[in-house]
Amino acid sequence: MPDLAVKIGDISLKNPLICGSGEHCIDLSGIEKAFKSGAAAVVIKSTNESDAAKEQLGKTDYALLDSDFNKLEWDFNPPRDASLFNRSGLHPLAFDEWLKLAVNADKLAADYNSYAIASLIHASIDQLIENAKKVEQAGIRILEVNVGAPHGKEAAKGAILLEQEADHIAKITEKLRSAVKIPLWIKLAGQSPEVPAMAEAAYNAGADTVTLMGRYMGFVPDIETGDPILGSHGAIGGPWALPLTAHHLVKTRKKIGNNYPLMATNGARDGHDIIRFMMSRATAVQMTSTIFTNGYGIIEKSLNQIDN
Repeated sequence: MPDLAVKIGDISLKNPLICGSGEHCIDLSGIEKAFKSGAAAVVIKSTNESDAAKEQLGKTDYALLDSDFNKLEWDFNPPRDASLFNRSGLHPLAFDEWLKLAVNADKLAADYNSYAIASLIHASIDQLIENAKKVEQAGIRILEVNVGAPHGKEAAKGAILLEQEADHIAKITEKLRSAVKIPLWIKLAGQSPEVPAMAEAAYNAGADTVTLMGRYMGFVPDIETGDPILGSHGAIGGPWALPLTAHHLVKTRKKIGNNYPLMATNGARDGHDIIRFMMSRATAVQMTSTIFTNGYGIIEKSLNQIDN
């Protein structure tokens, strides 16, 4: 395979494919499968200090939907146009146990010339800062903070905060940057027309990269039963989201210039989509739903597509 290495600040990734945070990154065995398949980095399933957010994971539910909003079999071979619709929660382990998992995952990552990335979602800013310090003290090499979790507005009160205003994101990033020196990645919400402004705010406040962008919240009625699919609102993503993410990438790149690394997520289903995102001026790409619904083999397949 040719040299596919990319630079994210001071970090060199062996290729532009990052396995994004999700249930497939909840334990060490799943994380290692992503490394073995060739992922340059794996974002560990996110955590915070809220018990309500952890309990929410027990209420998760998932549906694969075709373009007519019919449920599909979960056979790890979905059609390309399938969308993932789901409710989710945060990592079920207590923070200290999650931190041990993250340390072990990053030690394992080094064996594969990769990185395991600690991912925090905040319920309170003060505790977020304390948790970020603990991540750095534990020796983990990269921290991602997701300020745009799509379930934020639907979660139990106090479980997850969803930030969609540039000045709030700037303040959070400034506090994090003052608290820790390790590479800091900020992941943004997708359900806002202000994504470029939010990205610029994180950039100016010292983030090493910004990830554009989280999935959307949706609601899908089932015309056969009359009930909502999954019984509630849920986060939804699919290949239809790629043009939306690419739009914000191009707009953000125009706003902040060419020298700052940007990361794409939401819409990439294979290596060709990674190329599409990089042609839209992304530096690297996080793939999440497609790994969850297709299995870890999609990582190797996507890298081979980039090679060819």
